[in-house]
Amino acid sequence: MTKPILSNLTHAKGSRKRVKRIGRGQGSGHGGTATRGHKGEGARSGTHNRPWFEGGQMPLVRRVPKFGFHSPFRVSYQVVNLDDLAKAVVSGKLQGKGITPATLYASGLVGKKTQPVKVLGTGEITQAVEVSAHAFSGTATKKIESAGGRTTVLNRTSR
Repeated sequence: MTKPILSNLTHAKGSRKRVKRIGRGQGSGHGGTATRGHKGEGARSGTHNRPWFEGGQMPLVRRVPKFGFHSPFRVSYQVVNLDDLAKAVVSGKLQGKGITPATLYASGLVGKKTQPVKVLGTGEITQAVEVSAHAFSGTATKKIESAGGRTTVLNRTSR
């Protein structure tokens, strides 16, 4: 095979499709109705063709029954378990004092800076740690304090 030269480069076979030239007479194959079909809204100029329009039948969103309730005041927390905290303290990712949502984010235990953090009691912790978070489960508070640590509940507005 010869080495390709810049002046001899061509497109791969089948990679380029001819443009459909509509409304250029019967010989083009797209004359007459110019691919718009016969009559109806789509054949006219100025048609809207909204993607959610269902031809005048009752739309799906209005046909389907509504149920349930979504509270506008629901708070979605990022969860950190005690065993994850213990591993991070032992490995040196976190210091035992001053564990905050910002330090948890910096160490990679939580993924978002702005979402509130909740500490859950899954696992055991033996180190005395001072943890500040937006919420704690009851078992997490008990386990941290029984290990000699402290918990501080933050406002949701503080990060």
